[in-house]
Amino acid sequence: MIVTGVIQAGGRSTRMGGNPKALILLGGRRIIERVVAAVSPVVDDLLLVTNTPELYRFLGLPVVPDLFPDHGSLGGIYSGLKAARGEAAFTVACDMPFLHPEVVRLVVDRAGEADIVIPRVGDQLETLHALYAKTCLPHMERRLSAGQLKIVGFFDRVRVVEIGEAEVARYRDPAVVFMNVNTPDELERARTLDAAGG
Repeated sequence: MIVTGVIQAGGRSTRMGGNPKALILLGGRRIIERVVAAVSPVVDDLLLVTNTPELYRFLGLPVVPDLFPDHGSLGGIYSGLKAARGEAAFTVACDMPFLHPEVVRLVVDRAGEADIVIPRVGDQLETLHALYAKTCLPHMERRLSAGQLKIVGFFDRVRVVEIGEAEVARYRDPAVVFMNVNTPDELERARTLDAAGG
């Protein structure tokens, strides 16, 4: 099965003062470059969902616009999945500096077993570190058209395989691997973690 990696870079970074968080340097590399390095070895191809393509041209990746602007992460997931060359898309946020290729592989290797393959940490499903099959598109489209933007809102209509916390923890602490950098405090924590070997 062909799996396209999709990096979501559509947020406004309001909690970072409007500066694109994906472009912040961490350990000598932009956060989005760290994301690309973790995802690209595991997927068949890679694309970026953003409405500011000029900011990311340096990556040399295909870029697609958000087909449902201002419809949150669900809109971005839908846009990337719709544009994906393969039958499924592994979707990840652009602001996760400690992604691990083997944790990505845990998800991607189970493509074909369900419509969604997704890690769970405690009560939290990691919706922006998950694989979505194209069979999800009509369910997503219905919800987006109705303004219902909760990502898990259609999960009861499709087959979902969850990856447990213990499986993730074999490679890296789940609290670190799924960490987002949304605020200056989170950036400071990320810099501390990175300096300590992340």
